[in-house]
Amino acid sequence: MKIKKLLTTGLSLAMAMTMVACGNSSSGSDAKKAYNVGIVQLVQHPALDAATQGFQDALVEKLGEDGVKFDVQNASGEAPNCTTIVNGFVSNNVDLIMANATSPLQAAAAATDSIPVLGTSVTDYATALEIKDWTGTVGNNISGTSDLAPLNEQAASLAELFPVESYKTVGLLYCSAEANSVYQVTEVAKYLEELGYKTEKFGFTDTNDVNSVTEDAASKCDVIYIPTDNTAAANTEAIANVVLAAKVPVYCGEEGICSGCGIATLSISYYDLGYTTGEMAYDILVNGADVSTMPVKFAPQVTKKYNKANAEKLGIKIPEEYVAIE
Repeated sequence: MKIKKLLTTGLSLAMAMTMVACGNSSSGSDAKKAYNVGIVQLVQHPALDAATQGFQDALVEKLGEDGVKFDVQNASGEAPNCTTIVNGFVSNNVDLIMANATSPLQAAAAATDSIPVLGTSVTDYATALEIKDWTGTVGNNISGTSDLAPLNEQAASLAELFPVESYKTVGLLYCSAEANSVYQVTEVAKYLEELGYKTEKFGFTDTNDVNSVTEDAASKCDVIYIPTDNTAAANTEAIANVVLAAKVPVYCGEEGICSGCGIATLSISYYDLGYTTGEMAYDILVNGADVSTMPVKFAPQVTKKYNKANAEKLGIKIPEEYVAIE
């Protein structure tokens, strides 16, 4: 009897240990998933950097530092690099791709139709992705946020600072290879012409001809408008050297360019834009939101800002409601 009791006790202990082991194994398999997110950024620039940071902060805030892993790669301003980077993300089967700027978005669209893709710092998705009859939603595995500030309000702001009576011709300075820049200057020209300005386009193809094209614009125009343009953003020092010497003021589509070569802007917060994109990513990854039904979102607010140093150099008085760029 004692032997039988000992055997029974031993079997009971063995079963209990097995159950504990099984329980431990189960809890290991149920551990919180760490999502893998690939981030491709076109070029290092304060605006794009801020958008990437906002995106990461939103996800870390919601998932915790152990809940998400980022593979952040910079394409150094080269579209072919975007393709290489995105193809690597697809090969690694990341859970989501964040494409920061137009060229990365186009590369991601070409590389995958299954992995969710969120763009940010993209001005116009219809232009970037060649979508006709735009309804506000891409309709496949792509959505995101737009950095487009209201172009009609930018035109009105330009007119407030540089009245048509004294500044009759506005030169539109942009990179002709950037589809979103082409869209912006085409649209803003309509609003400026409605306000009585004459407009003239000055397109550079890449960094190599920024200086010569800017010189041409400064010699022919009373004021220059630069949209949210990645090539211009990377060459603000060269542009500033020309326009300040020529005493031609520049109105910019975003704060980063304005801080380098401009006088004023009606700008968004790229950090807030990236943060909003991160919230969309969380909704997709955790809540199972269908990216194909998610409308493209815009920055929550715009702010009138100005470059104090450049305004003083050109002797331009700025209204009190404009905030100095720090």
